[in-house]
Amino acid sequence: MLGEIERSILGLSDETHKNPELADVAERRQLLFAIANLVSQDEKILSEEQTEIRALLANNDADERRLCNICRNALLKILKIQSAEWDLIVAPHDSSRNQRKVFPGMCIFAEDIRSPFNMGSIFRTAEAFGAEKLFLSPLCCDCNHQRSQRSAMGCIDILPHETRSLTELPDDVPIFALETGGTPLDKFDFPEKGIVILGSEELGISPAALKRVTAGIVTIPLDGVKASLNVSVAFGVLMNAWASSLKKRGIEPLCRDEDLLGMQLRHRLSLTKA
Repeated sequence: MLGEIERSILGLSDETHKNPELADVAERRQLLFAIANLVSQDEKILSEEQTEIRALLANNDADERRLCNICRNALLKILKIQSAEWDLIVAPHDSSRNQRKVFPGMCIFAEDIRSPFNMGSIFRTAEAFGAEKLFLSPLCCDCNHQRSQRSAMGCIDILPHETRSLTELPDDVPIFALETGGTPLDKFDFPEKGIVILGSEELGISPAALKRVTAGIVTIPLDGVKASLNVSVAFGVLMNAWASSLKKRGIEPLCRDEDLLGMQLRHRLSLTKA
């Protein structure tokens, strides 16, 4: 019930026909507060959770979604149910932009990324930092997997992408790699236009892909014991550095004459036909 209330608050619920009380904001709030009051009295939940729930209940302007979320996760914890990332109730990102801003020529080649979660995160990060296009190797996981779609937050529908082998990458643009043993991130000379290669979670960048590198290897200096980052996290660090280096040179992302809603619809139609 708390899950459906939270979805209803976000406008995501399809249960209003089964629970008409969720359709009425006042009735939904009354139901939520009644459930939250019961949860706050449960001796098994943490004292910190009790304190926050009771403080929210005492506030007439309380954030209903926060109250609902804290109660739901407190009960899951009692039941020893660990929420996976794809189980989280997340509102779709609403952007007022009708056009994408991109750095022309900023491209990524994802080589053999196996995790749908990582794949979706790479799409989301690439789109956020203004990448023009994402190339996927034939051995990458399906970017339309449910978990990829979940972590991408709609960016798979927006960011242009296609499957290409190493031999199909262009020869006339700089190609560099994100890998260990290269030039530290803060000293690397990022190209204005180019393709960065990301390696698989288990094997890193293949020897064949390293042979395609023409603009060097960039490395993120790490000081921890493991000295290791998840590939999608490392990619986010790199993209921030690449975009920042371009802006320091006076290069700004440009608006593309692309209607985002139209792009999303075309992508969905292509999936339907496939």
